[in-house]
Amino acid sequence: MNPKLRARAIAEWRGLAETPALRDTARPVGDALMKVMSALGLGDRLREDEVMRVWKEVVGDFLAAHSTPSAVRDGVLIVRVLQPTLLYEFDRNLKPQIVAKLRARFGGRMVRDIKFRIG
Repeated sequence: MNPKLRARAIAEWRGLAETPALRDTARPVGDALMKVMSALGLGDRLREDEVMRVWKEVVGDFLAAHSTPSAVRDGVLIVRVLQPTLLYEFDRNLKPQIVAKLRARFGGRMVRDIKFRIG
């Protein structure tokens, strides 16, 4: 059966004119948001927040429970650590692995280094 003829027959039967369905032109809001943030110069700030959110995935549950990333300044991630022994462990043993994971995920320009502070 012809689709136009079918639509006309249904419209006559209903007593209403059949309006064509609108084409779906929806786009993900994230694309538009990223363009606006970049235009305002806030694209890096959005990525900094993402670095903060993935901290637990990068270091694991135990270390994430005893440390908190606080800021990213000029490619340096500032992390607050609860105890001096953890500061030593992070700074001496874990730092290269953490930086490598963050660089793999975000690129070398976003996180170049990590500074650990007690607090």
